Amino acid sequence: MNKLPEQFWSADAEDVLRGLESGPDGLTAEEAARRLGVFGPNLLKKSRKADSLTLLLGQFKSPIILILLFAAVMSYFLHDSVDALIIFVIIGASGLLGFWQERGSTQAMEKLLAIVQVRTSVVREGQTVEIPLEGLVPGDVVAVGAGDMVPGDCLILDSKDLFANEAALTGETYPVEKTKGKAPADAPLAGRDNVLYMGTHIVSGSGRAVVVRTGKGTEFGRVAERLKVRPLETEFERGIRRFGYLIMEVTLVMLFAIFAANVFLRRPFFDSFLFSLALAVGLTPQLLPAIISVNLAHGAKNMARHKVIVKRLASIENFGSMGVLCSDKTGTLTEGVVHIHSALDIEGNPSDRVMLYVYINACYETGFQNPVDAALRNGPAVDMSAYAKLDEVPYDFVRKRLSVLVFHEGRSLMITKGALANVLEVCSGAEAADGIRLELAQARAKVMERYESFSRRGYRVLGVAWRDMAGASGIAKDAERDMTLSGLLVLHDPPKEGVADAVAELRRLGIALKVITGDNALVAADLAAKVGLESSRILTGPELGRMSDEALMRRAGSVDIFAAVEPNQKERIINSLKKAGHVVGFIGDGINDAAALHAADVGISVDSAVDVAKEAADIVLLEKGLDVLAGGVREGRRTFANTLKYVFMATSANFGNMFSMAGASLFLPFLPMLPKQILLTNLLTDFPEMTIATDSVDPETLERPRRWDISFIRRFMLVFGSLSSVLDYLTFGVLLLILRASDVTFRTGWFMESVVSASLIVLVVRTRRPFFKSRPGRFLVIATLAVVGAAIGLPFTPLGSIFGFAPLPVKFFGWMAGIVALYIILAEITKRIFYRKVTIQR
Repeated sequence: MNKLPEQFWSADAEDVLRGLESGPDGLTAEEAARRLGVFGPNLLKKSRKADSLTLLLGQFKSPIILILLFAAVMSYFLHDSVDALIIFVIIGASGLLGFWQERGSTQAMEKLLAIVQVRTSVVREGQTVEIPLEGLVPGDVVAVGAGDMVPGDCLILDSKDLFANEAALTGETYPVEKTKGKAPADAPLAGRDNVLYMGTHIVSGSGRAVVVRTGKGTEFGRVAERLKVRPLETEFERGIRRFGYLIMEVTLVMLFAIFAANVFLRRPFFDSFLFSLALAVGLTPQLLPAIISVNLAHGAKNMARHKVIVKRLASIENFGSMGVLCSDKTGTLTEGVVHIHSALDIEGNPSDRVMLYVYINACYETGFQNPVDAALRNGPAVDMSAYAKLDEVPYDFVRKRLSVLVFHEGRSLMITKGALANVLEVCSGAEAADGIRLELAQARAKVMERYESFSRRGYRVLGVAWRDMAGASGIAKDAERDMTLSGLLVLHDPPKEGVADAVAELRRLGIALKVITGDNALVAADLAAKVGLESSRILTGPELGRMSDEALMRRAGSVDIFAAVEPNQKERIINSLKKAGHVVGFIGDGINDAAALHAADVGISVDSAVDVAKEAADIVLLEKGLDVLAGGVREGRRTFANTLKYVFMATSANFGNMFSMAGASLFLPFLPMLPKQILLTNLLTDFPEMTIATDSVDPETLERPRRWDISFIRRFMLVFGSLSSVLDYLTFGVLLLILRASDVTFRTGWFMESVVSASLIVLVVRTRRPFFKSRPGRFLVIATLAVVGAAIGLPFTPLGSIFGFAPLPVKFFGWMAGIVALYIILAEITKRIFYRKVTIQR
């Protein structure tokens, strides 16, 4: 490509196209592919599509694992090459197990994400095609319209009433009009009206532009690179981090204490070091990342069956923890298809003139698609042959009006429709039924009376006005003044069939539904009554605007409906609910919903949403509706429950075994287990836990949202770990006092009891019910029985002698069966008492 001026906005569009070696027909597919290789994907940060090697190496990045590997290398050269090799094999097998699980989950997620990939319209060889956003290259010609994300820094080639929201980049609140032309070389970002920037989005109108910069080379990319902005930490990720701190503290304390004690007792230094490290590995739930990945991917696949696509895996757990769902009204609670009830003059009579005006307004507008204009255009055809469009001022969320200028019978007529209050504020008069113009003050009371009457019955009412613009050929926003109110457009969007049942189902799931709507309080109250919400608790946008953040935080939780809300107030509502301690979901699909979607713990959109909303969302629904959400919430809770199961299993069993081993090492004249035996124990007990993603979940677990509670996990670990340790010491007594075990026999017996009890106890701690009343998953049962069989049979094989095991007398198995049975009975009793006294955070 030829060299472009750095200030490309100050050059002619034709010169920029030549510099990019492009043209109005765009690039060829071959040239686009070549440039993609040169410039790289159009991404602000490199895609984290993990290859197999990266995933494999990631299994061994734990500091403790790395230290143990180093120690094994030292052992190979200085101590015992066979033991070192066994340690390498066990660590490798554990890593391969995690790799196999994570690789499968990663591939599954890539397929799901492809379903809701954001795409952009590009002109290639004269044909408009849709490509993934990351495939865009400099020189591409793109077509943009209302709701589209701007895919790169672009120079406008042509536009029609094109307005962009640049608040994310420039901080400018109001949409900025974009047109073809040149800007001064020293113009600031906000002054370059001929440029579209990546990271902004189109509010209304349409246009074509040539892409000049992509990815990190864009203005937005430079800002992001400087700030290195990290995504907000989710509730689930925060819980994982805090749990990691807990395990790290316990592990480090035990590691140093055990090592110091063994050195003090004059045990061999190197053996003591390896033993302490092996204990640390045994205590650490090292497969937790793999378990979480597998659980989340499994949950994502199941949610896809419910027509819910997950974009950010951690949001699944938040979905299950969600206690408050904020929803828009249109299309979620209602059909989303507007029905025209009537067009009335200011006296309340049906008016053909008002219907003609709104039909003209709807047919000639070129902004973003909306249900009102679609309903008008799809209704009975109106003869507009005498009207020709001259200009337009698109709708925006500040004015809440849409104006078109038409030429009719030698004069220019501006027709405006919009929210009644916003139309009235630009009117000075009203048109009576006989055509006589009245002062607005004479008609306002009757108009407002009809407005309130329709609103109470659930109808939405728009105002329709006109102004004679003489011979004007164009209009701007300031032309909306001294207008004449022509009448009212009455609309109806009925509730969805079955929405009341869906609201009730969410309530049964412990989720409080809060409706955020731009409609007035009367319309909102009528809808609330029809769908089963408490309509008495309503807060309006003007009231919200007068409240402090602290007052809103205290009030928001008790409000069911936020009515007459401005777009910029949605994010404030979400943040207030989060500050009050709620896990908040927000469902939205509009141009003005991106900020609220980002702010929510779970941002939810639909596949048919505008690009900017779909890109901001964590979860995308293939069908919009609360009934779809309920199934997804259950799956999120099932995933969260299974993740917690692994945490409970790993921490209780591991803590108990490692505490027992640490204590035994202080009074035995030999190490209670060799490092390689500890690692083998840890590997075998991990196998059943790897199947936990497919485990069944008790129905009552899905009834209420649950959250990470580190104090609860700590108590669970101490109580059940201590119980496990008591049974371990009972095993020690049998081995030492009854069987008079040697060091080899002791290690073999305890290995068997440890693996068998830890595997079977999984079936107890996986449920709050008595274990025989909760049916485990098939794969969990198979894996548990297989591991129990392997632990019992291993000492009788040649492989057993390599690990330092020896066959045991038959009477030991009777004692072991009794100890394991006692362990299960005591665990059931302890579980019942524990859950009665300690409640997990909700």
